[in-house]
Amino acid sequence: MWRWNVVCLLIAMIVVACCSAESSLSQPTSVDRGGCAQSAILPETASTHASRQQTPHPLYPNVLDKRPTIPSPYLTEEGTEILTAILKNGKYVLMPVTVENGKPLLYSHRVSSLYGKDQQLHVNRGDFPTLARTGLHAEAELDRKGMITGVPVDVITYIGRPERFSGAGFIANDENVISVLKGDNDIVRKLGLTHPQMARPLYHVWNMILQEIKCGKLRRFSGIQSFFYNGNEVTLRVESMKGWQISIFHDEIQGRFDIHVQRKLTAAERSFLRGKYPHLSDTQMVELEERITHMHFSEMAPYYIMRYGFYEGHTSYRADPIAIACIFELKSVEEIENAFRGSLHRILINHFTEEDTTG
Repeated sequence: MWRWNVVCLLIAMIVVACCSAESSLSQPTSVDRGGCAQSAILPETASTHASRQQTPHPLYPNVLDKRPTIPSPYLTEEGTEILTAILKNGKYVLMPVTVENGKPLLYSHRVSSLYGKDQQLHVNRGDFPTLARTGLHAEAELDRKGMITGVPVDVITYIGRPERFSGAGFIANDENVISVLKGDNDIVRKLGLTHPQMARPLYHVWNMILQEIKCGKLRRFSGIQSFFYNGNEVTLRVESMKGWQISIFHDEIQGRFDIHVQRKLTAAERSFLRGKYPHLSDTQMVELEERITHMHFSEMAPYYIMRYGFYEGHTSYRADPIAIACIFELKSVEEIENAFRGSLHRILINHFTEEDTTG
């Protein structure tokens, strides 16, 4: 009798397995998060979930001759974030750029597979509980802060200035780490955004670069010419440098890439700004437009922003929150101007000295 039960059980298992296989074959392939993504379910239109027509599109490193008719960024039903990018050869690619915790971000010339996303969702809750809870700093917490990651803020300030931990520095000579945290926190608050919202598009850019590395497509320079973000085409230039930069916070965050992003203002945006700042000279207006549409940063920036609300001070590697909001259109140019009302040029160039941020 027991043998008959075993036979019946085996038959049932075979039937279930066959049904499961048939079901899996009828579904489009999902993203392989362990390596190079192959395909995802992407809708052709922005219809509701119930009526959405689904079509599988190949993901990077597969290429497309035409730009797919989907938003960029785009979130698939599986939770994968996608950007549409253009390669230097003119082909289109769909880059999976999901912001998530992943493998450690370890640099090695010998073992390239050690590159990973690391803790992209981590916020330094121990030092900044309000930041972790709300996405913004509480100024009273910053005023009381004597140490960050167990290191005195005076030490972080000293090593963060130019010609110490790096030639360019992380803050200007007349800034300190607390004044920079307070200054940028005030800017982000006035924009009606949070530090995690600011970090996300920079993570998207960095995760595109990581995809190139994973798929063996990146040597010294990125093969991506530009990408689309919230309706704008953003040009991208990425260069891998020799060695890597260690963090002033004595954490695991490192930097090895020079990353440039830039978008062009529309004629209407340029006209709007010129109407709001008629007193600026042509040189000053060019500087204003350059500062809100171009940014040079390293892959350290999104981790710093998410973890500490730190955009670096007024150095050549500053990831200015106003520029982030403009380039990635987190806010329109008009909304950005309305947040600062006539003082945009001054805010973009003024340093965060301790005197200016006190009180």
